[in-house]
This record gives sequence, structure tokens and C-alpha cells, in this order.
Amino acid sequence: MTEEYLKYIRDVRRYSPRTQAIYREALEDYFGFTGTLDAVQLRNYQVHLLDEMGMSPRTVNLRMSVLSGYAGFLVRKGVLTCNPVRQVRRPRQSRRLPEFYRQEAMDSYFRSTVGVPQYGTYTRTLSRLVISILYGTGIRRAELIGLRRDSFDAARRKMTVRGKGDKMRQIPLLPELCQEISLYLQKVDLRFPSVGKDSPLLLTEKGGPLYPVLVDRIVKEELGTAEGISGRRSPHVLRHSLATELLDEGADLNSIKEMLGHSSLAATQVYTHNSIGKLKSVYNKAHPRAKNGVNNGNQD
Repeated sequence: MTEEYLKYIRDVRRYSPRTQAIYREALEDYFGFTGTLDAVQLRNYQVHLLDEMGMSPRTVNLRMSVLSGYAGFLVRKGVLTCNPVRQVRRPRQSRRLPEFYRQEAMDSYFRSTVGVPQYGTYTRTLSRLVISILYGTGIRRAELIGLRRDSFDAARRKMTVRGKGDKMRQIPLLPELCQEISLYLQKVDLRFPSVGKDSPLLLTEKGGPLYPVLVDRIVKEELGTAEGISGRRSPHVLRHSLATELLDEGADLNSIKEMLGHSSLAATQVYTHNSIGKLKSVYNKAHPRAKNGVNNGNQD
């Protein structure tokens, strides 16, 4: 039944190839450990992963989530009467707050790349645009790679993005980003005259589509020496950075959720932890008791 389930997540759920590979690995590992999907064996498997394999609670929980999805599939097929994974207590994991770059650091990067000769080349123009789109829209790496030329609507200043599960969403674009994309497309048309409207929006210097390793390398190289940027340099941190800045500037969680393509509000709420300082400042200025000078029940 595992192959049928993997076919289901590929054809029906439309999971990405990377996610499909993770699911396959998790299922093959579990059934290599035991041939039975029940609570007892699941507990034994958790102990095996934690104590013998030295996996982190986060990785173990990911494996258990895969098994839970598979068990739920078997329940719907009538193979199981209940989901045994739900009977197993998951290992506790520390909540990891998302990393992000400060707006000042990103502004510094963009200023440092204006008027620099090497950014007039096709390769560096592409590299800067990758950073601009990731930071300007908050889209995922896979969504960036999946952009087509007709995804970009310069007249309406918006980008149509195909997200997880083939869900489509529209993201507004700043005029500066629209101009940067338009100038880049002019270079594409000169360099690759035969490119059609259905081609990828972003092309490598040889005219092929972007790929994950290249996008990661571009982000690391572009932000590697940027002033004020430290820690991990990845497309996802740029996504986190935009979400954090939007929240700091007063955008509501539901709007951020729609822009990022989150399936639930809970996934967006994690950014509130990074903005607690801003929240405290707003609270102190706006709360009626604070404005009236009331402090711990005593008035001045």
C-alpha cells in the first residue's frame, strides 16, 4: 500500500518531488525497522530514532507525521480501523523562532548594488533580481523557480504564484520591483530571442530554468558580504524577513498569511515572537490605562 500512498500524494495532493522523497524515505525506514504499523512498534521506533540513531525530536516528529498521514490513508481505505500514530506521545521539541534580516541590512544590500558595473552583466542582474523577488514577495524557493513569464503582470503590478497543493495566489508588487523585473526581461529578450511567453520568468545564463542549488548559491553569494547580515543565508530567511517586517509595520496576520500562502494562521503566528518588542511599544502607547497614567493601581 505504500506505493499507492506515494502515488496519492504525488497525483492528488500534488506534493513537491522533494516532499515525495522525504515521505518515501520515512516509510521505507519504518518498514525496514518493523513490518507492523501499531502503537507498540511506533513507540519502539521512536526510541530507536532518538537513542540509537541520535535524531533530534524535530526530525523524529517529522517521521511520525509522515507515518500518521499514511495511517490516515489506510483508515480511509478500510485497511485500519483507527490511526495508531495518534496513540503515541511525540517527543517534545524546543520551539525554534525564525531567523530574519533587519530592514536596514537589506536596504544596505540594495543600495550597494546600484550603479555597480558588475551588476550590469546578465548573471549579476539575475542574482540581484532573485534577492529582490524573494525579499519583495516572500515566496518560497520552489515558487520562485516555478514562476512563468505570464505570472508577472506589470500593468497591474502583481505576481501570480502557484503554491503548495497547486493553490494559486496573487501578490502585489512594489513599482521598483516591477521596473527591475521589466528591465531584466529586456535583457532576456536580447540574449534569448526565441524565448516564448510560457517560458520560466527567470533563466540561467545558458537559458535554462533555475534549480534549487543555484538559487541557494545565489543567495549565499549575494548576501555573503552584505553589511549587517549574519547567520544563515537562505531563501527561507528572506521569506521570514519580509513577514517579520510586515508585522512590525502593522500588517494583520490574516493578510500576511494570504501573502505567504500559509494553510493555517498558526503557521503565521510564529512571527509574533520576533515582534514582541514592537508589540510592547504599541501596547504602552495605546492601552487606555497606560495613556491615563495608571500604574499598578496607583494614579499620579
